[in-house]
Amino acid sequence: MSRPPTFTPPPCAHARTLTTRRGRFAVLDARPTGVPQGTVLLLPGYTGSKEDFIALLEPLTESGYRAVAVDGRGQYETEGPDTQEAYNQGELAADVLAQAAALDTPVHLLGHSLGGQIARAAVLTERSPFLSLTLMSSGPAQVSELQRQRLKMLGDALATMTMEQVWEAMRAMDPPEETPVDGSGLRGRWLRTNPVQLIATGRQLTTEPDRVDELAAVQPLPKHVVSGERDDTWPVTLFDSMATRLRARRTVVAGAQHSPNTDRPLETAAALTEFWDGAY
Repeated sequence: MSRPPTFTPPPCAHARTLTTRRGRFAVLDARPTGVPQGTVLLLPGYTGSKEDFIALLEPLTESGYRAVAVDGRGQYETEGPDTQEAYNQGELAADVLAQAAALDTPVHLLGHSLGGQIARAAVLTERSPFLSLTLMSSGPAQVSELQRQRLKMLGDALATMTMEQVWEAMRAMDPPEETPVDGSGLRGRWLRTNPVQLIATGRQLTTEPDRVDELAAVQPLPKHVVSGERDDTWPVTLFDSMATRLRARRTVVAGAQHSPNTDRPLETAAALTEFWDGAY
């Protein structure tokens, strides 16, 4: 999971509710001084939330962009149904299209990890709301074998244990050096996440087909593949080949792993805004 340094948004951002045709979504809405030169919609990954992008918000607004980070249905402060069918990828993609429509302007779409695969599905459903697509640490198909094993273990645990029990079990397996800076925030987010959403989307990550060629055919749409130097969810070489297949810009953020948004936020924001500046 991404481990944001804090759950307190910067002064440029306000926590609010985005009302859409498909319901209400909790967001962090960060606005620059003056008229924005663009609007960015940020989708978090598996077990994540809008707070995963907190460290990006100030540098993005300082570059003139409005950034809207969202909790998807069943994530943290956005309520979600208790049926797995409600979290089918098509339903989640339809939510993204509704969020973009509610912002009432074309948006640069960015998805991290699971959020990237949902973003891809949204673009393949309807390209018109989007000025560009950035896939951050989000691979072309199912996750690695080790991650598939871990997701199966987590899904089995979520089916029989409480969220509190699963949290305590996960923390017991963490190495000491991975003690989170804001452990109370991470725990609170976990406890407010719908376990049915985690079970359903975890299964998606283990079965997602390769849709890169479909996405490559969506033209004209500037595309950007971003990752860290290392990644334990998809091999970095897969990001390289995916970028080639998409004819996309490729950025490797030095010193970052699966979450460049939290590992190296300033460098990541610089790469993103440079891409968006030229994506017209």
